[in-house]
Amino acid sequence: MKHALSLLCRTLPLVAIAAGVPSSPKPATPSEIVAAAPSEAWRAIPADQLLMIDLDTGQRVTIALAPDFAPVHIANIRILAQQRWYDGTTINRVHDNYVTQWGDATEKKPLPAGIIAQPPAEYDRDSKGVRFRPLGYRDAYAPEAGHVDGWPAARDGALTWLVHCYGMVGVGRGLAPDTGTGAELYAVSGHAPRHLDRNMAVVGRVLGGMEALTALPRGTEQLGFYKEGAPRPQIVHARLASDLPKDQQPTWQILRTDTPTFTAWVTARANRKDDFFIRPAGSVDICNATPPVRTN
Repeated sequence: MKHALSLLCRTLPLVAIAAGVPSSPKPATPSEIVAAAPSEAWRAIPADQLLMIDLDTGQRVTIALAPDFAPVHIANIRILAQQRWYDGTTINRVHDNYVTQWGDATEKKPLPAGIIAQPPAEYDRDSKGVRFRPLGYRDAYAPEAGHVDGWPAARDGALTWLVHCYGMVGVGRGLAPDTGTGAELYAVSGHAPRHLDRNMAVVGRVLGGMEALTALPRGTEQLGFYKEGAPRPQIVHARLASDLPKDQQPTWQILRTDTPTFTAWVTARANRKDDFFIRPAGSVDICNATPPVRTN
């Protein structure tokens, strides 16, 4: 009898296939979900929110700006770009597994007219009216993590802030009450330094060209700064896309976080069932759920 049952159990799948009964579909991978995303699942990033930095290595770094979170700092950054202030400045710090930082190494280059020399501490914002999409998984640094219009964020109920994930861009500053002007910027280039959240103004995210910042020689001085007199990568041009001729403006899109596609993508990221994975994690960190982007 046991032998007969065993034979039946082995035979049933073959019978089902022969009868045309469909087997359970294989779950889509995160990449497959993004590839199949309909056009309405994507949001175009406005040209005046794209900062393009061309390095003397021939590479370009494209940064999306976040004016809703740091409007004064972003206004400064736009003036600095439009007045060509960044041109000729250098990358001064490449701290392994931490940040790549750039600006005027001498700290003596005059700032253009219109710059707010002491911006407010735009480290967080009032949660009222903010369209926050909870990630749905625990966070180690905040009561809740999630997304605001495609930005990785966190909140404690009253306040919401952008978080220091890989590729996020912040404003360098000195000791408080200094908040930085935007003349010195850094990009997170290693494990997410979330301890910096709410201590620095986060103003954007690198969309393209991150490899140009991470492959640079590491600084040999304290905190990864380049030694005085050592060669430094130079910024040739820094421009807002909106200041370029229309036919030269790049187009970037980000996956909207208020769509079924994004929900499916997050769920797949948290429960990987690709052939490679043996045990799905059942969770995902906010910095492993930064919305995908694309350009054409």
